[in-house]
Amino acid sequence: MELSDVQADLTETLLTEDQIHEKIAELARRIEADYAGERPLLVAVLKGAVMVMADVARELRMHVDIDFMAVSSYGAGTESSGVVRILKDLDADLIGRHVIIVEDIIDSGLTLAWLRANLESRGPASLEILALLRKPEAAKVEVDVKYVGFDIPNAFVVGYGLDYAESYRNLRGVAVLAPHVYS
Repeated sequence: MELSDVQADLTETLLTEDQIHEKIAELARRIEADYAGERPLLVAVLKGAVMVMADVARELRMHVDIDFMAVSSYGAGTESSGVVRILKDLDADLIGRHVIIVEDIIDSGLTLAWLRANLESRGPASLEILALLRKPEAAKVEVDVKYVGFDIPNAFVVGYGLDYAESYRNLRGVAVLAPHVYS
């Protein structure tokens, strides 16, 4: 697929690569202040949060550990079912750890609320959430998110790890996907 084909699939760019990196640096400074003297564990939810996790981890000027979890809550559609399955669990033990869940986007909040409850049951010293993107209009449940990058409109977005049918994850910014692609 050519770049021109990809551009034809997008209606507007919401966030540029530079805007994303500036925000990640800002969030990293807050994490450094909040966890001074600690070694937090960053937990990314695969696959979408890989880009966010990599950039946050590289931006932090402190020791951190990273781990990954894969969960499924969508089934075949484009909306969360609210039924969550763990496809890949963490390797790390959370007892007594300071854990930060790293997410690419919060839509309904259903999966994240389930994930938070699941990880809290594992005995961490603390548990916070970092999300690059949040769609306030799409929220079905309230989830406390300490580190939020950007609130965005309730549009279908791709890029910077976010996909549609496993495509567009590699875009360097975040863009709105044209309805003709997914309808």
